[in-house]
Amino acid sequence: MDTVLSEYTTVEQPSVKLNNGLQFPLMGLGTWKASPGDAGKIVSNALKAGFRHLDFAMMYGNQAEIGEALTAVFKEGKVKREDVWMTSKLDNEHHASGDVEKAARKVLKDLQQEYIDLFLIHWPVVKNCKGDTLKPSIKETWQAMEKLVDEGLVKSIGISNFSVEKIKDMLTFARIKPAVHQIEVHPMWSNQYNLDFCHKEGIHVTAYSPLGSPDSAEMMKRSHKEPLMQNAKVQEVASKHNKAAAEVLLAWGLQHDTSVIPKTTKVKNLKANLDVLKFKLPEEDYKSLCGISPQERMVDGSFMCDKEGPYKNMHELWDGEETQDSLHSLMGSLTQKATTA
Repeated sequence: MDTVLSEYTTVEQPSVKLNNGLQFPLMGLGTWKASPGDAGKIVSNALKAGFRHLDFAMMYGNQAEIGEALTAVFKEGKVKREDVWMTSKLDNEHHASGDVEKAARKVLKDLQQEYIDLFLIHWPVVKNCKGDTLKPSIKETWQAMEKLVDEGLVKSIGISNFSVEKIKDMLTFARIKPAVHQIEVHPMWSNQYNLDFCHKEGIHVTAYSPLGSPDSAEMMKRSHKEPLMQNAKVQEVASKHNKAAAEVLLAWGLQHDTSVIPKTTKVKNLKANLDVLKFKLPEEDYKSLCGISPQERMVDGSFMCDKEGPYKNMHELWDGEETQDSLHSLMGSLTQKATTA
């Protein structure tokens, strides 16, 4: 962790209106893999640099430290709680109806807040669930999430890492439609099939790992895959505009109709990420990055599969969405060629 900022900067925050009418900032700070001793400083620096969208999760194990930082920043009086959007996520072991509210209250206690702006089901997976049926069901979990809104503990609810088929099933029983779906999106995994479905249903998409998740390569055993920021096309576009690869990728994500939540520990990167809000890729460069191949998940969800559980492999977890996405991309490419012919 580098410099700790002392001054506050105000940055104009573009936002999108969610299906519940709330304004959602498009540039956020991710905190996955923010290490102990650093997580609080990162969040404090982000708020001072001008960030107003922060993304947390129970699974990350750093919310208590972050809560101390939030309290300290708000106590200084330069940033108001109501001006900061906070997202957190329900862990896989708390899906039972009786556990959801307890988990949400634990998040509130850790973050030292009275409400959460957005609470997501982190994965459509239940820890240690065996057999062919997910127990508790997503229906049970979602109905408990809806009660959190009714009780004022959270303002919005949503999902993360759901396939289109799983969202379709949810929409058959949801009293409150998901406001946000958080999924992996970047030029090496545009996730267009899922993204287009969400847009059709009025569900906003937040792109996690918008830089290709470079710091999870070892964890995900991706040593054979080219890091996205080193991709020749990304480097070419970055050089053309005198920008860092990360800035180009974040600009692409914003132009791909998603909000983005990059994680960084460096103050200079926090400021550079916010500067992206004033930069737009020319259409030809945006489209050239849309054509990167092969299209592959970086965070593939294999660690969520269990040969004794309802999702024995990635095909079952994602309901074969890789095939759907390939067909979707092919049809889009053929349509574009026909239009320009």
